[in-house]
Formats: sequence, C-alpha cells, structure tokens
Amino acid sequence: MVAMKKSANKICEQRSPCPINFAVEVLGDKWSLLIVRDCLLANKSAYSDFLQSPEGISTNILADRLKKLEQNGMLEKLPDPLNGKKQNYLLTEKSITLASVITDLIIWGAANDENTGASTAMIKKIKKDQCAFSKDLQSRYRDYAKEIKKQSLIS
Repeated sequence: MVAMKKSANKICEQRSPCPINFAVEVLGDKWSLLIVRDCLLANKSAYSDFLQSPEGISTNILADRLKKLEQNGMLEKLPDPLNGKKQNYLLTEKSITLASVITDLIIWGAANDENTGASTAMIKKIKKDQCAFSKDLQSRYRDYAKEIKKQSLIS
C-alpha cells in the first residue's frame, strides 16, 4: 500500500496517491454513485427511499454502502424527525460537490445508452449550461438538507 489517508471514522488504505484511485476507492461501485444520485436528484434520505430505486438494491448491500459512505465522510446520519427509530442520510459537502460528475455521467449515459430513461428536455437543459445546472442542483440540495436538519433539531 502506497499511502494511508485518515477519514472521519476510518483509515482508508490507498493503493496509490492517484486522485482517480482515491475516487474509485470511495465511489467505485455502482451502488454508492446511485445513492449519491438519488440524494441529489430525488432528495431521497431515508433507508426505505433508497430501497424504492428502480435498480433494486438489496437490504444488506444498501446497509453496507450507507455505512461505507458515512465512514468516508460522504454522508451524515441524522434521526428522522417523525420517527426517532429511523435515520435520514444526508450528503456532506464532499458529496454535494459531485453534482458536476453526476451531470457528466447523465450526459455520457444518455448519449451512449439506446434505452436511456433520461428525458430529452432534461438532457437539453443540462447541455445548455452544465455548470449552472450543477450549481442549481447543489443549491437545491443544500436547501433541502438544511430543512431536514432543522426538522431534526426541532423534534
């Protein structure tokens, strides 16, 4: 192992100091990126919300990915304001900044998947000004997360 990087709750051994390697180690499975997608694009935050995604993640994999994302500082866990036994998972700033990566993946996927479910209108909107779309996505998510945090503090 070339480098050791300390994160919030765990020490992550890296195979190399390459930034792409780091990104792949943190986000290198499809489920982690889909969880970030669901948070950013659909304001999903509850465990049950993620289970409703069309890709059909299993409960054991979902629990593992949520834990991994939290340990790597990508998610924070808060008690649900309506049910203290449940948790909300919110993206941290580190994850929110992935909005431009997510929009790049949307454009690439839509252009290369003949069965894409992405609407033509959304793709046009992203392509028109991708930077503005990403910034708007980040801003809307930050507002959403702020409201969830506020509700958690009230209850």
